[in-house]
Amino acid sequence: MTAPSGDFQVIPAIDMKGGRCVRLEEGDASRLREYGDDPLAMALHWQEQGAERLHLVDLDGAFSGEGPHLQVAAAIFRTLRIPVQYGGGLRTLEQIGRILDLGARRAIVGTAAITDPQVLEEAVKRWRGSLAVAIDARAGVVAVRGWVDQSGVSALELAERVRMIGIERVIYTDVSRDGTFRGVNVEETETLARRSGLKVIASGGVTTADDVYELWRRRQSGIEGVILGRALYEKRLDFRHVQSQLTSWQGDAGKEDHSVP
Repeated sequence: MTAPSGDFQVIPAIDMKGGRCVRLEEGDASRLREYGDDPLAMALHWQEQGAERLHLVDLDGAFSGEGPHLQVAAAIFRTLRIPVQYGGGLRTLEQIGRILDLGARRAIVGTAAITDPQVLEEAVKRWRGSLAVAIDARAGVVAVRGWVDQSGVSALELAERVRMIGIERVIYTDVSRDGTFRGVNVEETETLARRSGLKVIASGGVTTADDVYELWRRRQSGIEGVILGRALYEKRLDFRHVQSQLTSWQGDAGKEDHSVP
């Protein structure tokens, strides 16, 4: 097992569609790649590789608002020792409460943060520490309903809105980079973290360990982790190696901190 990474986590993702593990390119359902037909086995694989948290998404739920993978998700929650954060189609209080009752450690709300902020307000009252908001943006503008529709709301504006409601953490994805191997949008991620004052988990386009490092070294801005997807599945990144690198960076940073008079 890899040593804990402290204040920054590298989080493998499993996106489910039609019962299979998939990845979309730029959020486009017609540009889909499959990576297996057993999400539970995949979840166990990432736990065995040393993951400290899993990012689980129901893409069918994200597109339709209905979550068809609840039984699979529940099995993953029950079986894994590590916490799982879950998103995709959580647009009502009932849906959020159900997924938390099933065992998700964190529920991720996306579309409803734009279309029905009252739901988010009430959810914060009930489950404040167990929520995150997904901010998925193209050219800085938030996309909703599985990244199909543009909201007209900027990523920063949404971040500020949800912070005022009481949300403490967001997952920021540059949709135009997701699944493309173009590299993570470090600058916009850092800007969002600094200007909003929220904790931010980065996502979209991560391809190399350098991408992870550039986010990690900006962690003081509020960036607390990164989600890895297609680069892991197509073996451009080795999860154990990235975790080892992260542990090394943390150790070197600790030595530097102790050397300051």
